[in-house]
Amino acid sequence: MTGNVTKPDEVELRARLAELVQEHRDLDTAIGALSASHDLLQVSRLKKRKLQLKDQIAEINNRLLPDIIA
Repeated sequence: MTGNVTKPDEVELRARLAELVQEHRDLDTAIGALSASHDLLQVSRLKKRKLQLKDQIAEINNRLLPDIIA
């Protein structure tokens, strides 16, 4: 999405961003706990989900704070 973000959209995006950041942190904790159990398949799945969340977080941040070329 390009262009300006309206105020209602910004509020919605910031709420979604907070949810994604929290889930990302939770996954980090879960990955740390599972690493000791040697459940490599589950750890791999959690890491993949964490990367997906990172991409979504970056996308929302780019929508909220677009690059300004001077």
